[in-house]
Amino acid sequence: MSATILAWSLVLAQMMLAAAMACAAIRLVRGPRAQDRILGLDTLYVNAMLLLLTFGIRTGSTLYFEMALAIALLGFVATVALSKFLMRGEVIE
Repeated sequence: MSATILAWSLVLAQMMLAAAMACAAIRLVRGPRAQDRILGLDTLYVNAMLLLLTFGIRTGSTLYFEMALAIALLGFVATVALSKFLMRGEVIE
């Protein structure tokens, strides 16, 4: 019984994360300002990371968790670099 509840909740979570990724992609494309586009990119990588985590839970493979960690690290660095570029006009001082 609990295995079926877990399976259905993972499927539901993956569908909701896919919908959230679609909304973030729309914000990334249509954002009226650069700040909105960066926020859309930040949301997109967080949702991608969470989707990989749900795939990892579903399959039981540790590879998905490692990929999610790599996405989190690269996404954080990209967000910080883009934000710094918007604030100062340069990334490296």
